[in-house]
Amino acid sequence: MTTSAGERSSYLMRAGLVRNVRSGEHLTTFVVSGVATVLVTRLFLSLSGYPQIGGKGLHIAHVLPGGLLMLIAISLLLGYVGPVVRPAAATVGGIGFGLFIDEVGKFVTSDNNYFYKPTAAIVYVVFVLIVLGFRFLTTRRPIDPREELANVVDHAVEGVAGGLSRRRRAEASELLREVPRQVEGRREASELLDACPPDEVELAAPVDAAWRALQRGFERLATNPKAPSVAVAVLALQVVGGLVIAAVLGEGFGHLPVIGVIVGTVLSATFTVRGALALRKGNRARAVRLFELAVLVSLLMTQVFQFAATQFTAAGGMLLDLVMLGLLRAERERMRRELDNATKARTLRLPPGPDLPRFPQDPSDPV
Repeated sequence: MTTSAGERSSYLMRAGLVRNVRSGEHLTTFVVSGVATVLVTRLFLSLSGYPQIGGKGLHIAHVLPGGLLMLIAISLLLGYVGPVVRPAAATVGGIGFGLFIDEVGKFVTSDNNYFYKPTAAIVYVVFVLIVLGFRFLTTRRPIDPREELANVVDHAVEGVAGGLSRRRRAEASELLREVPRQVEGRREASELLDACPPDEVELAAPVDAAWRALQRGFERLATNPKAPSVAVAVLALQVVGGLVIAAVLGEGFGHLPVIGVIVGTVLSATFTVRGALALRKGNRARAVRLFELAVLVSLLMTQVFQFAATQFTAAGGMLLDLVMLGLLRAERERMRRELDNATKARTLRLPPGPDLPRFPQDPSDPV
């Protein structure tokens, strides 16, 4: 099988494994739902005195409703087509997985110990491995234009059956603009979108609405003039706070998790200092990247040992890291859009060549 340009299709696409351009959002929804479920479950059980559902020798562990919720998520994905159902399935599946993984202490100990001390670190590492594994599978090669076209058709699946709202039609049209005109099927996909009747009635999408609101909030915060100095201050305080918490709640500086926290915080501090210096020199892009590395080191290394040393007390630091990562990536995405717009503007101002049309620079300039 070959493309219109004569290039051989990748094996995965030939096998039918086409990536979803919104897979990152769905994975984040799954992970956030799962982590929040673990934290809320632990908090509820602690406040309520760890009640048990059952009696007369029976105990209904919350791993069972967790499995039921994961079954519901799988059923939604298997039973319905189109992009509408995926945010709901990611949320329900994440809650179910959170209830399941929260009882991992019972699965790895001979005495079914729910309070097994390394549980927090195990749960955290599992979620980190899910994210890293998924990112490896989805980002090891860029999205192919044919995959983008397939995602456009995926939107049209909803439209041919029940119509498309203005918002969903705009999403599909934006994806279609990213597909080069020479890709086979682009014209047919555009005609299919045009054939979808308008219909503003659509399934409520609170997850999508929440993501859009969160992205707008991150962008507003990231563009605040005080954002760089606040980012440096937060990263510096987190370095100090991580060491203090680990030393107080851990077992001293000879304890392995605390040593891990020290190494991680030193690395984060190094990236933070380098980022602050880059910011003073006016290199905002490099500063954002270095701050991002500082946060990633904290998430992927420091917090692992933090959870091992202090169990679920480290959840606050993890949430702060996630907020910082969201702000930094929102700023990086904003700078990327500005660079793309500037590049397009420069391209339009190029002098006409033999293969380039000449664009007017003002109303009096003839074409």
